[in-house]
Amino acid sequence: MEEKPSYDSNELIDRLPKHLKQFILDQNYNDYTPINQAVWRYVMRQNVRYLSQVAHDSYLEGLSKTGIDIEEIPSMYGMNRILKEIGWAAVAVDGFIPPNAFMEFQAYKVLVIASDIRQLENIEYTPAPDIIHEAAGHAPIIANPDYAEYLRRLGDIGARAIMSRHDIELYEAVRKLSILKEAIGVDNEEIDKAQKEVDRLQLKEVELSEMSMMRNLQWWSVEYGLIGAMDDPKIYGAGLLSSIGESKWCMSDDVEKHPYSHQAAYQGFDITKPQTQLYVTPDFSYLMEVLEQFANTLSLRKGGASGLRKLIESGMVGTIEVNTGLQVSGQFSEVLVNDNNEVIFFKTTGSTALAYREKELIGHGIENHKNGFSSPLGKLRNINLAIEDMGPYDLKAYNFYDGKWLSFQYESGIKVEGMNVTGLRNIQGKLMIIQLRDCTVTYREEVLFTPEDGIFDMVVGSNIISAYAGAADYNSFPNLYEASQVNTIKQPKTAKTVELESLYNQVKNHRNETNRNHLEIKDLGEKILNDHPGEWLLLLELLEIATDNRQKDLLLNGLSQLKLSRPELSILISEGIELLP
Repeated sequence: MEEKPSYDSNELIDRLPKHLKQFILDQNYNDYTPINQAVWRYVMRQNVRYLSQVAHDSYLEGLSKTGIDIEEIPSMYGMNRILKEIGWAAVAVDGFIPPNAFMEFQAYKVLVIASDIRQLENIEYTPAPDIIHEAAGHAPIIANPDYAEYLRRLGDIGARAIMSRHDIELYEAVRKLSILKEAIGVDNEEIDKAQKEVDRLQLKEVELSEMSMMRNLQWWSVEYGLIGAMDDPKIYGAGLLSSIGESKWCMSDDVEKHPYSHQAAYQGFDITKPQTQLYVTPDFSYLMEVLEQFANTLSLRKGGASGLRKLIESGMVGTIEVNTGLQVSGQFSEVLVNDNNEVIFFKTTGSTALAYREKELIGHGIENHKNGFSSPLGKLRNINLAIEDMGPYDLKAYNFYDGKWLSFQYESGIKVEGMNVTGLRNIQGKLMIIQLRDCTVTYREEVLFTPEDGIFDMVVGSNIISAYAGAADYNSFPNLYEASQVNTIKQPKTAKTVELESLYNQVKNHRNETNRNHLEIKDLGEKILNDHPGEWLLLLELLEIATDNRQKDLLLNGLSQLKLSRPELSILISEGIELLP
């Protein structure tokens, strides 16, 4: 019996492959503190007030359609009940997850939501993914069918984009930095060290991988996209929708606006800084056009030696598909090419699986090919007919009998000798595999396979038509993605923090009461002003429910003093006061 998950699930989440489910966490809603709730409320009230003027029409409508409440952090369970109606779901994860995994969740129409929420100190912007960014930024726009399909398609293609080792290093470095910046009590030297590592990797001159280009497309559309007319665009990118400061900054003339095109795939970004340029798409359907144009440049659709080399460089599990439809999934380690740069031989190391139409072939899983896999490709010398195109009579004519000794040579010069055991055909009747025993494969002076290596499953095909990241059949590799060893830091609460949470909770309780006790509110205000005069958001929350004019003046004076002593809070305080009834 399958173990019951520790998180709330539904039909959409249940269908996810095992290698994605490893990232899903329980939201632990009770872990959100009264301070967290106040941060959510402040940001959402500010956003709804401002974004109603500058966001795409789908935003406000989408908030209600996706179960996003302004007053309280949304429950993932509640969101999923509503998201289900538009064919999507949401799951909680721990911060950044590997890029391929993130994209694959999207392909399954599942939103990945980092369930933690930014600290009060980072209320305007955080480099770490958090529930404000994910839930309040991404979820509302997917209520638009055109955008939702773009997001799904972007995930479907992006999950197959080939990564580089540099991508993996950068992902780990950014994840670590984002965790340190959001953790309480972390030494600044440790943060600076992590920042320098991110800067080093970002400044390193490397060839853009397919994943890095897909990540750029995602960034300049899903995260930081503008839509509409070039001279009066609207916001739809989640990064802008969830950032109080940047949603206003982006509309200024200081930020260059460019027409969205596939060139955005080649434009990098710095996640730790406000963006100085953005791209504008005329509508959501145009995003799909650009995506399709760019997808035609990927190894997924081009295959060949170039795609295979990218898989080798990535060091991760990938898949090639040959022209017969046979798919080989594993960690590729070697490729031989001819003078025309056509693949004549490939090799994997370790666990390998063979599939057809994304379904693993019986007897060809990782337990059958646990020590790697190799095969020549191409046409036979002095034979015009490709092996895969040979019918039963053709095979007999060239002595390809089951149970007979075979000896033949490819145009490349690779020689194969061995006992023909059997063959495996695809649904069109074309040979995909010829199985041989006592087999020897040689190329010039090099021995590529010996009888001691076991049964030789020779791929039948002349060329590679596709190469992409991941496995053809996701069931073939249960541990396709390796989770990061850097986890979110949970610091024990100090006595001051516990007291502050209590005060925030008391203010919230008074706000929710129909008949408020004004004497208790007055006493609460005196305590806050005396013991915590620097807590600007707490002062604002109290000012909202204060009825005594003298107390209001004291609170306003405290906030004015904060604006003078801490100018970085001036706009936040002023805009908070503007929200008061």
